[in-house]
Amino acid sequence: MSNFAFGTYRISDYNPQHIEALKEAIEAGITMIDTSSNYMDGGAERAIALAFREFDEDVKSNVEIVSKFGYIQGANMDRHKDDAFEEVVEFSKDCFHSISKSFIQDQLSESLKRLEMKKLDCYLIHNPEYYLLDAINKQIDKDKRLDEMYRRLFRAFVALEEEIKNGRITSYGISSNSFSKNQDSEEFLPYEDLITIADKASEEVGNDTHSFTTIELPINILESEGLKCAAWAKENGLRVLVNRPLNAEHEKLMYRLADYDEPKEYYHHLNELLEVCDNEMLKPLYNLLEELEASKHKFGWIGDYDSFFYAQIIPHMRTSLDAIDDQNKETMLNFIDLFFIEYRKMVLHECSKNTRIALKEFFKDCESTLQECSLEFLMQKESIDYILIGMRKPSYVHEILALKD
Repeated sequence: MSNFAFGTYRISDYNPQHIEALKEAIEAGITMIDTSSNYMDGGAERAIALAFREFDEDVKSNVEIVSKFGYIQGANMDRHKDDAFEEVVEFSKDCFHSISKSFIQDQLSESLKRLEMKKLDCYLIHNPEYYLLDAINKQIDKDKRLDEMYRRLFRAFVALEEEIKNGRITSYGISSNSFSKNQDSEEFLPYEDLITIADKASEEVGNDTHSFTTIELPINILESEGLKCAAWAKENGLRVLVNRPLNAEHEKLMYRLADYDEPKEYYHHLNELLEVCDNEMLKPLYNLLEELEASKHKFGWIGDYDSFFYAQIIPHMRTSLDAIDDQNKETMLNFIDLFFIEYRKMVLHECSKNTRIALKEFFKDCESTLQECSLEFLMQKESIDYILIGMRKPSYVHEILALKD
């Protein structure tokens, strides 16, 4: 049966609740924390360090830290503009990528500094297929792009084997969304030769054996293609970490595989805010609230709402609030904050109802919550070692770890 690991994709060192959740998980016996240099622009790694300060070495030694490198975003993007990194894939204006030797050395140093560690347990190449995706867009021949992909992976493996020799990492691997693609997909990253590449890399460095130990990929009850890669990994003695267990794609739509109760305070905060906005000055905000109330059930999944909130709602509210003075604006912001906390909960509730209907065939035998059935599906797979799941509140930690019992 698989173990649960603490995923830190949205963990921030500025959120005390996140730090408490990490500490709760460590105290409860969690044995792996998964992170990355680009999670919250390094904030997730700093959060782990803050949580670890509360424990002695005996406790910390029982928790494996897995981090990743590859993305050039945020602070890395600023550094790249000042002093360019090597072999950079410019996938989009906000997302560059590199797995060059110099970038690996730089990112490992930065991660160790943020984590307050001298050695990392496991270091993963984070989505190396960005080179493939970029090459596809540039219409580079398939054989040529795969040859170049393997060349880049070999040089990266050599650099990682050197870090093994230098004592800065214990093992390494690859985290790739493309491992879960169908083998006929242009975006599929072939994995059958990775052991051979690792053997050659260790031989070049002069290590007795390779230290390629781990793969990470998305698998969930809706997306099971990755189980083929997981089976191959286990046959070859590799560990399998699974991400996105509850955020799933089906027929080009995203779903959150979890049930959410209707928030009890929603209508209280909605009516309270409508009453405050029921005047000529705040009429645009009043109209927005009415539109949101009428549309709360129309979001496909919570990610759609979150994108809409930052791209559309926040700018609209700023424009509306510009019409009032600072003192009243502060009072209004308190009402608005309370409402939107509850509104997001209501969207989650409505999405979960829609998910139940849309995916009834997948969950027809499910007699508990969507999240319990989804995680149970993964826990029973012998090819999966760890299920990575976000636990941003102490209550989430206890809820998830209770499933193991």
